[in-house]
Amino acid sequence: MRVITQETLGGPEVLTIVDAPDPQPLPTEVLVRVKAIGLNPLEARLRAGEFPLIGRPPFVLGWDISGVVEVGPQGPQTWRLRPGDEVMGMPLFPRAASAYAEVVSAPAVHLVRKPASLSHVEAAALPLVGLTAWQGLIDLGGVTEGHRVLVHGGGGGVGHVAIQIAKAFGAYVITTASGSKRKFVEGFGADEVIDYTGVDFTEAVRDVDVVLDTIGGDTVERSLEVLRPGGHLVTAVAEEDSELIAKYKAAGMRFSGIAVDPDPVGLRGLVELVEQGRLRVHVQETFPFERVAEAHRLLEGGHLQGKLVLTV
Repeated sequence: MRVITQETLGGPEVLTIVDAPDPQPLPTEVLVRVKAIGLNPLEARLRAGEFPLIGRPPFVLGWDISGVVEVGPQGPQTWRLRPGDEVMGMPLFPRAASAYAEVVSAPAVHLVRKPASLSHVEAAALPLVGLTAWQGLIDLGGVTEGHRVLVHGGGGGVGHVAIQIAKAFGAYVITTASGSKRKFVEGFGADEVIDYTGVDFTEAVRDVDVVLDTIGGDTVERSLEVLRPGGHLVTAVAEEDSELIAKYKAAGMRFSGIAVDPDPVGLRGLVELVEQGRLRVHVQETFPFERVAEAHRLLEGGHLQGKLVLTV
């Protein structure tokens, strides 16, 4: 099979396609013939060496995949899935899944059958952003009918999915986005859109039950001003900070940092919303496997609408 690897840290040019042996699945794992690979900003940061989540090179990046289960060398290794099943998932995160590859070995429990209504490209785009939003809003935030939810960065990968999840659970959803993305986020159900380029969200919003932050920086601390007593700030990009936790607690509110994991319950919840027609994922652009460096250049530039995907 072919894999995209890197021998050194650096810019997109360090990504190289090489031949490698097919992975050998362990018991309870399956081999997946990959059809599409979702790209995430985290991978550009790992490639550049901004933090050592999966150690030093050489390594193969990637987690989000959609593809077809194949028969491994020892035959089926699990009762959960069978050869020919079309599947999607985010296996092993935050450990290396080596998903920038034509074939991936993954725990069957980290995969779900792909909904027929999703293409492989759309399915590969959903797991990491979808699970981040689900775990932040539902598992941690406890969002339910009648809640007021603020999503920072509603036009991004996590943000546009978070808007839909919050709406599906009956929340009133406010989001920050640039003016150029207003129609985009409104199309996913946002009730209010705050153009952060011209409006200070702390002056425009009040009495929010849950804030989901995908921006970081001072947005995290400033969000304290818009929460109601007992409200909850969940950030997907800033680490838990003891001083911020204490500050939020003193104000009668909660602060949490989320580290997404490949939860099968949440993944099935996302699939149910897709099948109900209440959740879709937007893919801004696709790139063939061979143009991964070009995709990474766009990825690290930021300000995307939705996701980027490699096709295999």
